[in-house]
Amino acid sequence: MKHILGPMRVPFLTLTPACVLLGVGTAVWQAGRVSTAAALLVFVGAVAAHISVNAFNEYFDFKSGLDLKTERTPFSGGSGTLPENPGVAWTTLVTAWAAFTVTAVIGFIFILTCGRALLPLGLAGLILVFGYTTWFTRDPFMCLIAPGLGFGPLMVMGTHFVLTGTYSTAAFVASLVPFFLVSDLLLLNQFPDVAADRQIGRKHLPIVIGRKKSSYVYGVFLLLAYLALGIGVAAHWLPGKALLGMVTVVIAVPAVIGVYRFHDNIEKLLPYMGLNVIINLITPLLIAAGLLFAYCGSCCEQPYKVTK
Repeated sequence: MKHILGPMRVPFLTLTPACVLLGVGTAVWQAGRVSTAAALLVFVGAVAAHISVNAFNEYFDFKSGLDLKTERTPFSGGSGTLPENPGVAWTTLVTAWAAFTVTAVIGFIFILTCGRALLPLGLAGLILVFGYTTWFTRDPFMCLIAPGLGFGPLMVMGTHFVLTGTYSTAAFVASLVPFFLVSDLLLLNQFPDVAADRQIGRKHLPIVIGRKKSSYVYGVFLLLAYLALGIGVAAHWLPGKALLGMVTVVIAVPAVIGVYRFHDNIEKLLPYMGLNVIINLITPLLIAAGLLFAYCGSCCEQPYKVTK
């Protein structure tokens, strides 16, 4: 089980329910009650997609020799399972394809039951899952935005569509928050691996423009995440209670400062990488909570009908 669970990177799978719940939040706020069964099936499909991309990443990084070149940190460098047990590489590949199949099957079920308008998101999601390590890490721009697209617009808007049967501006605006945050998450996690990644032909931003300039991008993306939330509320696309997500600004500010100051000192950068993980997990959960509170509040405010 250790050899199977290791490449799944189970501790990192907590990001998935946070993003799915954000989509559930927009759906409940706009449509009221939603199908619990459908929401659970979305959750299973999303977790399977996350497991698949992690396992593919572990397998391809091992086969390319990258795992033998990187210095692992709590946030980067893989699980270390395959370098320690090379014989289980095939198990990791089977895990990746099995989880990929589960995701595809669940997506196909939703396309049949909810409508073909879900198909573009589903196909894009499958391409991201398989192609992230093999293709997108070779292009700086795609490497930057691909993670955010997967956990932001694809996951949040996909969840919203399955539960409501429609796309909405609210779901899109809400999805921009994890788009910027998760793109930042992977960007920052690339800082310790610059030397090793360069050797195998990767071309992400810390390699192409350096860590210092990448720290500027990190700060801008973090700002854009909160700006998207603020604009969404100001334009009445999201309820005021969604601003609960702004609470994490109190740790986002020191995170930006720390990343800028210690971009070339990985040991001192690690605590700020930890703060970044907390921001990614807590912010969408707080926004989802705000959306659910807004729905409950609107229900309580409805006047009772008096009948004779």
